[in-house]
Amino acid sequence: MRAPDFLQSTQASYDAIAEAYAAEHPDSLAGRPLESALLMAFAELARASGGAAQAPVADIGSGPGYVAARLHGLGLPVFGIDVSPRMVALARRAHPELRFHVGSMTALDLPDGTLGGIVALYSTIHVPDDHLTGVFTEFRRVLRPGAPVLLGFQSGDEDGHLRLSERYGREISLDYYWRSPEAVADRLGEAGLDLYAQVLRAPQGEEKMPRAFLLARGPAPATPGAFRPSGRG
Repeated sequence: MRAPDFLQSTQASYDAIAEAYAAEHPDSLAGRPLESALLMAFAELARASGGAAQAPVADIGSGPGYVAARLHGLGLPVFGIDVSPRMVALARRAHPELRFHVGSMTALDLPDGTLGGIVALYSTIHVPDDHLTGVFTEFRRVLRPGAPVLLGFQSGDEDGHLRLSERYGREISLDYYWRSPEAVADRLGEAGLDLYAQVLRAPQGEEKMPRAFLLARGPAPATPGAFRPSGRG
């Protein structure tokens, strides 16, 4: 099946700028205490939902691999997935102790209900609106019951879209979408994921837009013998 056009252009664009991007962003979590705290919260939720046997978590849109490395440092079994083969090669080189694979968040090559959590920081920003609920539905498919999802994305008072044709001196065709936390939370709900927390951070340094972070969870497993209302008084 042919990949959607936006995936093909995203892959080609990041392949073109991978080295320059990785050199500029070897660890974008450094000096970001809020992001680090949210990853710690995610790790605790993943451990709480996993029970005695902790399922692996996936860093989707893993780029140079620094988020996966941070999760590994927090004691989670983790692997990375990125649409760009060049990014995957650079992540493997920088973090040889971890696994990184080429893949797409629109069709994850994973069995149902096998992940203990998903982190997607600044990767869903390249997904058009009409594909976003489908991506979150795919997240829910591969998650264990109650497992967490952590999203990070640029935000603003209104949703918007920008296409870049050049970056780091290379010709690209890369779409960026910014969305309100409420709009993304609605899409999570449409996909059957339950919102747990919502955080909005003001722009820092050279950033021009606020950063939004959403923690959500897959539906909790059904409790045997749980009370179910009959719908009658």
